[in-house]
Amino acid sequence: MAPFKDEQILIIAPGSRTTLAQLGLPESLTPARFRVRSCMFPAENPGEFEPNKVRRKDAPPADGDSEPEYEEDLLSEQGAIWPIQQGRVVDWDCFFALIDHVYRNINPPFHTAILLVAQPIWTPKEHEKIAQFIFEKLKPPALGLMDAASATLYAYGLSTATIVDVGFEKADVTAVSDYLVHDTGRALSVPNCGGEALTERLSQLLASRGFSKEVCEQLKKSPICEILPNDADLTTENGSASSDQPSNPAAAASTGAEGSGPGQRNTTAALGETPLGPGPGTQVGSEQKDGEDNEGVLDIASIVTGGNMSEFLERKEKEKAEKLAAKKKGAEAGPAGAKPARLPNAKRVKNTFVYEDHVLRDAMKQQNYSDKQIADMQAAVKVGPARKNDAETGDADRPSTDVAHDEQHSQGGAIRREAEVGIERFQAASGGVLDRLADVIYRTVSSVEEVGKRSELWDSLVIVGNGSKVRGFKEALLNTLQTKYLISPSSATMFTSELPSNLSTPMATGANTPQSTIPPHLGSGVNPLLYAATTAQNPQLNPINGGMQGGPMPHSLHTSHAQSPTSVKLAKMPEYFPEWKDAGYEEAVFLGAQVAAKVLFMVDQGLSKGYMTRTDYNEQGPQGIHDCSM
Repeated sequence: MAPFKDEQILIIAPGSRTTLAQLGLPESLTPARFRVRSCMFPAENPGEFEPNKVRRKDAPPADGDSEPEYEEDLLSEQGAIWPIQQGRVVDWDCFFALIDHVYRNINPPFHTAILLVAQPIWTPKEHEKIAQFIFEKLKPPALGLMDAASATLYAYGLSTATIVDVGFEKADVTAVSDYLVHDTGRALSVPNCGGEALTERLSQLLASRGFSKEVCEQLKKSPICEILPNDADLTTENGSASSDQPSNPAAAASTGAEGSGPGQRNTTAALGETPLGPGPGTQVGSEQKDGEDNEGVLDIASIVTGGNMSEFLERKEKEKAEKLAAKKKGAEAGPAGAKPARLPNAKRVKNTFVYEDHVLRDAMKQQNYSDKQIADMQAAVKVGPARKNDAETGDADRPSTDVAHDEQHSQGGAIRREAEVGIERFQAASGGVLDRLADVIYRTVSSVEEVGKRSELWDSLVIVGNGSKVRGFKEALLNTLQTKYLISPSSATMFTSELPSNLSTPMATGANTPQSTIPPHLGSGVNPLLYAATTAQNPQLNPINGGMQGGPMPHSLHTSHAQSPTSVKLAKMPEYFPEWKDAGYEEAVFLGAQVAAKVLFMVDQGLSKGYMTRTDYNEQGPQGIHDCSM
């Protein structure tokens, strides 16, 4: 078959929340240019779907014969159908409508090959169903299905690695050895190990302050949400807690005590007299001071639906005027040019973030408020001055890309508000997500039949997926693995575990009598204990040399550590993708699909049957997709 050109390749990577796509392969591979929510909305006709929410205006028409008016809401997710859940396709009609929507939006030319990144949980029958839909509906000249783990391997340029794909509601752990996926022990769609578990934990911690699940999701994606190491010290700038905060925030979060020493359990939280939950007046934090805001996240949506919007706007304008006057007064009284110190997020007991209030916006849309009224509400809760102040006195480690992201979304019509969060933002993974994921990784690597490959799998750990995008997640998972399963190379347990089974255990006197299969170390003077441990850790050494000639090698001689690893390392990502380096490698599966597409459709040209052509489909039907794989 004639080779395809760069601009004749379409890559689609459907996910539980986001679907990535791109037409063409640029000279320097870039992140996906087309991103769409992996959801569709029911259309007016049964069995049909729309990509966005369509609302019917309730305002009475001017003429009785005129038809009702509709408007398209690009931000709302009310009534959305998500066809992919935990990696599985639960609604095939909606899934096919999503693929068709992506294809029609990109509108590729007729002679365009398609490479679809398949979820590991998809069955062969589902592969056939997808191939049938694409060939009969989209009619491409060629189709390739690629496993997500294999695509990640192509992105990192490795042949052996342990792929940990942390998604929205699940995680997939795959061991790949010499480009061969080990199906035995492969962990597919492991629940309660994805980004949703982190959001659920934040929602539990912040429920008493009125934080909805949607707000907690945005908090998780913000720069202030971070997973700190186990030995992190949550103190203020001067090294001790401030007067209105617990001296040990970690102890306050778990026990309610002000500190970890004696005499610190005299608070009402430690005595069990307050309800469970974070925030002032609960088991996290001190008693609320006078004048503090006790509303948490103000429910403005209920104010709007109650018809008190005008009073709320007047109050907000008055508050803004008072704050502006106080700021001017403070600037005149204070020294010129004095600015608070810039502290990293981990050194702050409290920090603020900006979120989009979709509930308020939906409530105003349902009440048929005009665009001007929505703009007035957006201006009333505008967080521009607060963000400017945060840029001057905020996080020293806040990425500049996040500020640009805030400015971009401020033009999108969403109502953006600001909220303050305490040490709960460091406890997203405190629900046991890391421990569960570490156990799954250990079981997967231990299930690899080639014992000699396990150490290489431990030293090539790849963590991808948008669920791992939380700051510090990868480092915390690596630390959990090292804490639970890492053993020291110099430990006596490992030394004796590497001895052949036909050697007796050394006695307290140091005496050891080898069995008959290994002759005594006469002549060369090689100690069999030292030789056994050395050859076990260095399998490339010739076992016939070193004074052990003439005897048959025992079958029980170990060549590597079969159970626990001696080192756990993260694989290093290649540095020749500058655009990906700036965006992050959480979506490296799409980068691997780009590399594989170039190899499949341009270099290999179908010689290795890496993709299925239209001729193959006409001759073999959907079942022929099983003969075409990477």
